[in-house]
Amino acid sequence: MSSARPATSHYQRSVADYWNAEKNPVNLRLGDVDGLYHHHYGIGDPDWSVLEGPEEGREERVIAELHRLESAQAEFLLKHLGQISPEDRVLDAGCGRGGSSILTNLVHGCYVDGISISDTQVDFANKQAAKRGVSDKVQFHLKNMLDTGFETGAYQAIWNNESTMYVELGLLFAEHARQLRRGGRYVTITGCYNDAYGLPSRAVSQINAHYICDIHPRSFYFREMAANRLVPIEVVDLTADTIPYWEMRAKVPSLVTGIEDAFLEAYKNGSFQYLLIAADRV
Repeated sequence: MSSARPATSHYQRSVADYWNAEKNPVNLRLGDVDGLYHHHYGIGDPDWSVLEGPEEGREERVIAELHRLESAQAEFLLKHLGQISPEDRVLDAGCGRGGSSILTNLVHGCYVDGISISDTQVDFANKQAAKRGVSDKVQFHLKNMLDTGFETGAYQAIWNNESTMYVELGLLFAEHARQLRRGGRYVTITGCYNDAYGLPSRAVSQINAHYICDIHPRSFYFREMAANRLVPIEVVDLTADTIPYWEMRAKVPSLVTGIEDAFLEAYKNGSFQYLLIAADRV
């Protein structure tokens, strides 16, 4: 576990400040359900019946259902990591509070490094790993995903789950290609703007402003992967699968962040897509 502050740009320091201060209920209360704090969105068909029945306990039922959907998203990503043995190392780049990293260890029994430029996230995630008794195999580090300092060829799999919009893709994929062993797998689930729509829509620009990020066009992912020896083997459009999550989340006043309408507008007008891309390092 590294505590040295990573080299970052002024922009990245502003992002770190944002996440160091972030205590959004939608990230914390969903993770409280089972101790897996995912920090990403959900996919799948919701059980809308959780909105019915007595008002008492309704919010807790909806929170549990939203967490089930975000866990389904993490599990879907994990299924695309390829063959992972208990002796393999994998890297969660932009790990948030560590839920996906811990889940990966629970599923595969492998070694997991999670990295974030947020002190708060790294400290929180390491405490969760200790609480679950997996600190011997799951560790979280304060590092810049563009320059981790980890060994070349050390990883069988690397993923970004909704974190690529905070960095330049060419720099990111070059670092991932360096760290992956040949034949290793890279997976991302990300929101990207639809090149066919044109320039970023108003709703996409609102999302950028809300999260202090820069959503990339879809084409940039494939261009920069090709330039860095990452060959896509599967692309899954999850846009339709994530809309119900946002529709349900918008119905819980205590979880509303003010960005829900922008996501729904962007997904529904075709300007924004939610994709899984899996690629092999060649």
